[in-house]
Amino acid sequence: MERFSFTPKGVCSRNISFELVDGKIHDLKFVGGCNGNLKAIGLLLEGADPKEAANTLRGNDCAGRGTSCADQLAIALEQAMKQ
Repeated sequence: MERFSFTPKGVCSRNISFELVDGKIHDLKFVGGCNGNLKAIGLLLEGADPKEAANTLRGNDCAGRGTSCADQLAIALEQAMKQ
């Protein structure tokens, strides 16, 4: 079990971390950003398949930024799955 840490770009959150255990997302945490919403994402994705989660979240836009915390999470999950 390895903890993955990712520094998002273009969003309010400053760090995304999570574990992949037996191919599932666990203990997803965001530092910074919209606290309640990001905690909810962590709860909703607990035990989820990272590929399915990334496919769902990829391309989500926040306030015309071209990305969002959810989109950055998709990038983080994709990078973690490649390791």
